[in-house]
Amino acid sequence: MADVANKYAENVPGKFYVDDQCIDCDLCRETAPANFKRNDDGGHSYVYKQPETLEEDGLCKEAMEGCPVEAIGNDGT
Repeated sequence: MADVANKYAENVPGKFYVDDQCIDCDLCRETAPANFKRNDDGGHSYVYKQPETLEEDGLCKEAMEGCPVEAIGNDGT
């Protein structure tokens, strides 16, 4: 389960985030490309835009549920 204390600094403020367990598998970026990007230097994903529509929110939730290492969190704010 993702840990808000270990989230990457690049994550924009909001409920979704990626923490340091990310293995750069690309699933979240393929599932919700409008919300996740890759940090090329660090080799991990991060949330660059919080969802603004119900569709984006659903895709972020799908990415979180599909993450093989549970590196995506939702703190509910």
